[in-house]
Amino acid sequence: MNNKHLSELKQQYVAKGAPHMIQAFADTAENAEIWDVEGNRYIDFAGGIGVLNLGHRHPKVVEAIKAQLDKVMHTSAAVMPYAPYVHLCKRLCDAVPITGDTRAVLVNSGAEAVENAVKIARAATGRSAVIAFDGSFHGRTMMTLALTGKVLPYKHDFGPMPGDVFRAPYPNPTHGVSDEQSLAAIEKLFKTDVPAHRVAAIIIEPVQGEGGFYQASPAFMQSLRALCDEHGIVLIADEVQSGFARTGKLFAIEHTDVEPDLITTAKSLADGMPLAAVVGKADMMDASGPGSLGGTYGGNPLSCAAAIAVMDAIEEEDILGRSQRMGEALAERFHTWQARFSHVDHSRNVGAMAAFELVDEHGAPCAVKTKALTQKAAENGLILLSCGFYSNTIRVLVPLTATDDVLHEGLDIIERCLEEL
Repeated sequence: MNNKHLSELKQQYVAKGAPHMIQAFADTAENAEIWDVEGNRYIDFAGGIGVLNLGHRHPKVVEAIKAQLDKVMHTSAAVMPYAPYVHLCKRLCDAVPITGDTRAVLVNSGAEAVENAVKIARAATGRSAVIAFDGSFHGRTMMTLALTGKVLPYKHDFGPMPGDVFRAPYPNPTHGVSDEQSLAAIEKLFKTDVPAHRVAAIIIEPVQGEGGFYQASPAFMQSLRALCDEHGIVLIADEVQSGFARTGKLFAIEHTDVEPDLITTAKSLADGMPLAAVVGKADMMDASGPGSLGGTYGGNPLSCAAAIAVMDAIEEEDILGRSQRMGEALAERFHTWQARFSHVDHSRNVGAMAAFELVDEHGAPCAVKTKALTQKAAENGLILLSCGFYSNTIRVLVPLTATDDVLHEGLDIIERCLEEL
């Protein structure tokens, strides 16, 4: 079996709407490295799109999954519950930056978590409208597509979106949107499109993921919290990509001293196993009736065991400290490139959630150079992702457990590729 043969099979049998970026097929992986079916080595700066903060096959996670595999694989928590589900919910409730009684529900994916957060907010408030932000990404289901603030490639072909979703500009001074302008736009929505008393929730990524790794300032988040309190609106922090140590905190919103009402999390929660959660204030989480939340596979025993091991590893291996130190190393390298290359600009990081942009000779966003860089990187054995409202941002989601040697080897590859642009 080789890459060419597998690619031919994929072309024949896999839907064209599910392409792959790397023209190779993974066979084995360890920490921040992957080997394809032909034995070629890749350094992984994508981490399964932010799923592998603890790296491929972290020993504690693998051990926990194997131990659970010898006990029970599935009953459905809605039919016959099991200890890992309950223990994980307790760990999550203890970990989130929300005071008072909290509850959690486990589902399969980030999109499911966001869908359920919206359901919970609507049940808790008796309202229906939701406000999201430009450049946001909340998932690929119909409700989460309606919330997502970018058409291509996510929404382009799928017709009318669910209603009662409204959008404000994300506070992004780099692209000309101040905190005050974003807040004013929400106030304008209340006057022109939806009265505040009909808004169930405002959902925001404290650090945007697909939108370009832009951080909402603490001042903005505090003002947004005050606005929600004034109007009885639920504040949902979407931490699907920014959570679980990527920013140097367990949750990115901890950088802002703001308490959300609900938090959605997924991706690195279970380090490669399918799992997501909504965690929030108990009165809101309990607002809907029995059977209204959950699903057949939500909180699968193997995924729960993996997530508990992830939380143990984060505490025992100083992963938050590693994230902060990795972020410093990335920021230092990015600043060097920004000074050296005219086409590198707007480098930024929150812990190890780090990015920079590629621009043209006029300083405008350049998606062409960005695509060329990711392709050159792949040709040189580095898996690298782009993102951003203008598709010109290079983001780094290397496992936080990557060795210094592997991290700098990957950065060296980027530097050589930048020299060729």
